[in-house]
Amino acid sequence: MKVVSTLLLLYAREGTHRRNLMVLLRIVLVFLGLVAVYSVLFHFLMAREGQDHTWMTGVYWTLVVMSTLGFGDITFTSDLGRLFSVVVLMSGTVFLLILLPFTFIQFFYAPWLEAQAAARAPRSLPPETSRHVVLTSYGPVEAALIRRLNQFHYDYVVLAPDVTEAVALSDRGVRVMVGDIDDPDTYRQARVAQAALVAATRADTVNSNIAFTVREISEQVPIIATAESPASADVLELAGCHRVLQLGETLGQLFARRVIGRDAKSHVIGQFDELLIAEATTANTPLVGRTIRQINLREHVNVNIIGVWQRGRFEIPGPDTPITANTVLVLAGSRAQLDAYDALFCIYNYSPAPVVILGGGRVGSATARALESEGIDYRVVEQQPGPAIRPERHVLGDAAELEVLQQAGIMGSSTVVVTTRDDDMNVYLTIYCRRLRPDIQILSRATQERNITTLHRAGADIVLSYASLGANAMFNLLKRSDVLLVAEGLDVIKVPIPPSLAGRSILDAGIRHHTGCSVVAVAQNGETDVNPDVTQPLPRDGEMIIIGDADSHDRFFGRYVST
Repeated sequence: MKVVSTLLLLYAREGTHRRNLMVLLRIVLVFLGLVAVYSVLFHFLMAREGQDHTWMTGVYWTLVVMSTLGFGDITFTSDLGRLFSVVVLMSGTVFLLILLPFTFIQFFYAPWLEAQAAARAPRSLPPETSRHVVLTSYGPVEAALIRRLNQFHYDYVVLAPDVTEAVALSDRGVRVMVGDIDDPDTYRQARVAQAALVAATRADTVNSNIAFTVREISEQVPIIATAESPASADVLELAGCHRVLQLGETLGQLFARRVIGRDAKSHVIGQFDELLIAEATTANTPLVGRTIRQINLREHVNVNIIGVWQRGRFEIPGPDTPITANTVLVLAGSRAQLDAYDALFCIYNYSPAPVVILGGGRVGSATARALESEGIDYRVVEQQPGPAIRPERHVLGDAAELEVLQQAGIMGSSTVVVTTRDDDMNVYLTIYCRRLRPDIQILSRATQERNITTLHRAGADIVLSYASLGANAMFNLLKRSDVLLVAEGLDVIKVPIPPSLAGRSILDAGIRHHTGCSVVAVAQNGETDVNPDVTQPLPRDGEMIIIGDADSHDRFFGRYVST
C-alpha cells in the first residue's frame, strides 16, 4: 500500500508522469480503435467469401492474429482476405509486441519501480526528529561512526544525492534521505536545526559549501568536517565548522607516539584526566620468560597491565600470560606510577638507529615531524623528492628495493612505519619488512577497514586507519562518551556508571569475565582513581573508564546499560 500511495502521489505531483500516463492511454485507445475497425472489416470480407461469423468471433480473430498466435481455426480463402490478415498481423506485431510493452515499461513500470525505490529513500524526515546525526556522505569513516551511534542508541541519517545511491545504502541497512547536499531545503527536510551533529567528510571545497549552507538554517548545530589541506582548516572554520579534522596529520602524530622499540620505557599513547595509557616493549628486559603473576607490577609500582600485544594480536592478559621478547605491554596508571615503572626499566633496550618511514605523503611527513619534535632520528623512503622532507633524512628510491631499505637503515632500526595510500602496497611492504627483519616493530596504515586484519596477518604489530580516527573524533563531539583509540578495533572509553553496577564491586559484577572489558579507572567529584580496588563498591554518580574491543563494548552495554 505504501508503494501504491507513493506511485499515486508521484503521478499527482509531477507533470512529466501525468503526461506519460496520458500518452499510454492514447496508445491504448488507438489499439482498441484498430481492434474495432479490423473486426468490422473482418465481417465485410468474410461476407464476400460467403462465411458468416458473429461479432465476438470477429474480435476473437482480430486479437488472435494481432497477437501472432494464429490458431488457424478461422481463415480467409481469397487473396484480399489473406492480404488483410497480413496487415492485421503486422500492425499487431508493432502494437502488442513492440510499442505497447515498451510504452508500458517506460511510462508505467519504470515509474512504479521509481516509486517503490522512493518509498525506501524518503526526501524528508518526520517533523519530530531530533538529536540525530546528519552525515553528508557514506564511507569508511561514516560506517565506523554508525556502529558507535547504534551502540549508544543515537539516530542518524545519511544524505544521498540520488535515489539509486539511496536505495543501495538502504539495502545495506543504512538510514538514508535523498537530497542535494548544497541545497538548503535538503537540510530543512533533514531537520538540521534539531540535529545533534552534522558531519562533512567530502572534499574540502564541498565541505565548506556544506558548512555554509547548514549555517543558513541553524547557527547552533555542531558541524565537524575533515580537511585534506592544512590551508583549508581556516576556511572551513570561517564557513561555520565547530571542529576541523586533519586526519593525515593526526594519524602521523599517532604513529610517532607508537614508536616504542627504541627503549624499554613506557610511551604514553592516550590520556583520560589523570589516567595515562602507555605501551612498553619487553625485549631485552628481565620481564622476558616470566608471567604476569610473576612480575607483579601492580604490587611494585601500582601499574595495571590492561593488555598485551603479541605480533599485532591484542589479548586481555591473565595471571599466567607469558611474556616473550615480542610482547608489548599496554599499561594504565598515573604519571607517577609510570615514572616508577620507567625507573626500573629505562636502562634496557636503547636503540639509536633511525626510525624508517616508508612513504613521504601527508601521513609520512606528519610522522616525521612528530618524531623530530621528540628528538627521534628517522629516514623517509620516497620515490619523489618533496619540500616536506628534509633532504638529509630523505632516501630517494623504491621501498620495495633491498638496497634502498638498507640505505635507510632498516637492518639496524627498531621500527618501520608504512604510510602509503595503497593498502595493497602496504600489505606488500609489511610482508617484505617482516621477512627481512622478524624482530622489528611494524606500524602500518590502513585506508580500507577490510584490510586491517590482512595487514595484521602480514606481520604488522599496529594498524591504524582513518576510519576509526575520524569516527572517534566525531563521536566525542557528541559528548556521549570519551573514546581513545588504542589500536584499530581497540578503544578506551569513559561512560557514566550504569545504575545496574552502582553499589556493586568490579569483582562482584564480573565485568571482565562477562564482557571482556577491563575497568582501569573510576572518576567521581573531579578525582580519578587509577587502577581502583576491585573489591570496593562503585559510586552511583561517577564515571568509569573501560578498555576493550568493539565486541566487548557491545557486551558491556548490552549487559549493564540496557538493563
